[in-house]
Amino acid sequence: MSRIGKQPVPIPEKVKVDISGQTVSVEGPKGTLTKTFNSAAKITLVEGEIIVAPADSTRFANAMYGTARSIIAGMVQGVTTGFAKDLEISGVGFKAVLKGSTLDLALGYSHPILYPVPDGIKVTVTDQTKVKVEGVDKQLVGEVAANIRSYYPAEPYKGKGVKYSDERVRRKEGKTVA
Repeated sequence: MSRIGKQPVPIPEKVKVDISGQTVSVEGPKGTLTKTFNSAAKITLVEGEIIVAPADSTRFANAMYGTARSIIAGMVQGVTTGFAKDLEISGVGFKAVLKGSTLDLALGYSHPILYPVPDGIKVTVTDQTKVKVEGVDKQLVGEVAANIRSYYPAEPYKGKGVKYSDERVRRKEGKTVA
């Protein structure tokens, strides 16, 4: 049994939740999120809290109701406070520029990398080396940040590339001439 799944999801005052069948819609000050869940989880709204329980006693249902509860809690947090990921770009000539809804990355390749920013995501660039990805959908914010990082992950010898602000890159010693 899931320990996280047993806990109810509290709903803040500013948030409106609508549950119809397996579809959960959460509306708050930052925006609206809607997600449809597997029928293995039974989702109910009771006295200002969302309760998630397994629909039956199968192993799959026990696994899915904890996941559903965690995703719903992330949806509630997203519409109230939002999510953000910070990226840092390091390297000579490495920079990022936001042009409309396209992120222009110069990462040492012979061509610029143009990344279209999806709807619902706000990207801000400061000092041409710090990129902040913000939004209400936790999964989409993480995916956009991971996609930007994947163009040139920080390498261990010189430390140049794109990395998360809280990521530590273990530096390696280069070759030595004997």
